[in-house]
Amino acid sequence: MGWFDEWWRLEVIGAQKGPLLLSFVAFVVTFTATRTITRMIRAGRGPFHNVSAGGVHLHHSTPGLILLVAGAFTAVGAVGRPPWAYLAALLVGVGASLMLDEFAMIFHLKDVYWSQEGQLSVNMVTLAAACVGLAVVGVSPANVAGLGDTERWVRGGVATLLVVHLLLVAVTALKGKYPTALVGLFAWPVTWVAAVRLARPTSPWARWFYSPAKMACAATRAKDFDRRWGPVRKRWDDVIGGRPTNG
Repeated sequence: MGWFDEWWRLEVIGAQKGPLLLSFVAFVVTFTATRTITRMIRAGRGPFHNVSAGGVHLHHSTPGLILLVAGAFTAVGAVGRPPWAYLAALLVGVGASLMLDEFAMIFHLKDVYWSQEGQLSVNMVTLAAACVGLAVVGVSPANVAGLGDTERWVRGGVATLLVVHLLLVAVTALKGKYPTALVGLFAWPVTWVAAVRLARPTSPWARWFYSPAKMACAATRAKDFDRRWGPVRKRWDDVIGGRPTNG
């Protein structure tokens, strides 16, 4: 387990990622518990049931919002001081999970939790968990820069690489590959590949730079991609979030 000890020393303790790690664990555990309970309620099994107050159904995004706001203000006041920083991380992780689990309902302003539109919540939770998880396990910029504290060319090279990477992330987003751009913020090769591939036909990049022939090629590529990976994504959403009522 030498690699784990080294990672823990450099990436968690050295880079002060303890609160981020706690927030990530709280986020994943809360989402897993929330979806398990809601699926049991939907199936009519177990001791759980919907909660109402004054005849109004209480969605779990409500306590999630309260916890998220409390965690944000605690983090501002803590300024990295334990144990308050860890308390803030816990509140943010739990609150963000409860909020994003009902993101589709907030976005559509109606109860679409078990509908096809409600799968948007699963997508948002998956992306958020992926980004935070990559931030936890990834190499921290502080440690990379530390390799060359006395060598300016190393720092300059790292800074240049970061600028180029952020530009490629922007290109990826302009090509309509928003989830890929988010993940690519942390997984560099993902962005490098996505930035040079064809854009989605409805993206700003395609509208600005593609000729009719290239636009048709992009549409064909997007259709093939959706036909190949669409069912895989749908199965993933169903497994994680439950099969939609109208799906």
